[in-house]
Amino acid sequence: MKNPFDLSGRRAMVTGANTGIGQGIAVSLAQAGAEVIAVGRSSMVETRAAIEGAGGKMREIRADLGETCSVAAMFDKTWHEHGPIDILVNNAGIIRRADAVDFAEADWDAVMDVNLKSVFLLCRAFARKVFADERAGRIVNVASLLSFQGGIRVASYTASKSGLAGLTRLLANEWAAKGINVNAIAPGYIETNNTEALRNDPVRREDILKRIPAGRWGQPSDIGGTAVFLASDAATYVHGAVIPVDGGWLAR
Repeated sequence: MKNPFDLSGRRAMVTGANTGIGQGIAVSLAQAGAEVIAVGRSSMVETRAAIEGAGGKMREIRADLGETCSVAAMFDKTWHEHGPIDILVNNAGIIRRADAVDFAEADWDAVMDVNLKSVFLLCRAFARKVFADERAGRIVNVASLLSFQGGIRVASYTASKSGLAGLTRLLANEWAAKGINVNAIAPGYIETNNTEALRNDPVRREDILKRIPAGRWGQPSDIGGTAVFLASDAATYVHGAVIPVDGGWLAR
């Protein structure tokens, strides 16, 4: 009997795979058998070492998803050169912090471009290829606790992640019957570059930790298992879900 979580023979594109949550997801998908196409702005030496050290396969694509005019072309070129993509993981994201009254328009635009607009453009490019080839596909978007909550001093990040949850549901409504599962993961407080400012603030770090029932901040690898599930045959009937992986934060 085939393991429903086995991703052998499938190709997965993971954006923002050079570090943090994206790296954790890329390694987990590779461990489940997928060939990983890792997309990022900077070196992915660590990701490659982890994947190949576990016996997996990885290809590297350098791209800045903030350059939204080139996102679709990058995807199409990758599909043409490396073969059809079965799984698209939209993880790349940036954050800017300031009080809303002082928030710069440029920072708003930069975050929205990477966190939301580029995701839509990649999803659209993916769906067009999948539909043209009459294939099945999986999209896993990386949302946030701030898809459910407001947060503080991260106006554009909250807006982008709230929008991403809505986009996930909309695309699921349009594409579920056409062979594409669209779902999202909402990570809690994970030890990554994006949370470095919070972790360096002893008061905020302790306040956050007190509310997490699991009693610890998450690690990027904690997100990988859920990504494997959503990308696998085990999630065939899962559409439009936004799954919190947060150590119990939202249950508190």
